[in-house]
Amino acid sequence: MSDDHHTHHHDHDHGSELSPMDLRVRALESILVEKGYVDPAAIDALVEMYETRVGPRNGAQVVARAWANPDFRDWLKRDATAAIASMGFEGRQGEHMVAVENTPEEHNLVVCTLCSCYPWPVLGLPPTWYKSAPYRSRAVIDPRGVLAEFGVSLPGTTRIRVWDSTAEMRYLVIPMRPEGTQGWSQEKLADLVTRDSMIGTGLARDPASLTSGEDAA
Repeated sequence: MSDDHHTHHHDHDHGSELSPMDLRVRALESILVEKGYVDPAAIDALVEMYETRVGPRNGAQVVARAWANPDFRDWLKRDATAAIASMGFEGRQGEHMVAVENTPEEHNLVVCTLCSCYPWPVLGLPPTWYKSAPYRSRAVIDPRGVLAEFGVSLPGTTRIRVWDSTAEMRYLVIPMRPEGTQGWSQEKLADLVTRDSMIGTGLARDPASLTSGEDAA
């Protein structure tokens, strides 16, 4: 079956890669670093923490609850904004959310083709590659090839559906729950959910990896 590129295009409210607030933050950061008030390495460490640990952990809890609770999963798919807010994860960049669920027949991939719209409340800061021009263009043109570069190989019969995140609508992918996790607590299930799996460029972790010391994306 051929890939089905369902891109959803809306007008983005961004005139450039950086918003006025982003520009002010960058300018302030440059001044602080130049005057020696802030260590660039410390800034990088803080950004990395929010990009890969704190933020994605929120989304992982949402996914884990959806895996464990069919009623919550249905609510999440019906009204993701409200379901996510019920867990305390809301705020700027997460006002209008849509959850899309992966199945053996369909795999969802999220991209922002014009800038870097991203659901901060559940995924933290967007990774550098998400904002890059190659990803933003190739995810639409060749999603299967992009997934392969991330180490994700899907059956030829699995349709790949591409969602275009915008200022008006942001997406959260619900990855497929790994087999062999029946009876697991939501906290333990959340350890299987990676940032990339909630963007669609990855899959949930293998349950065996929890004891092998592998790091999640």
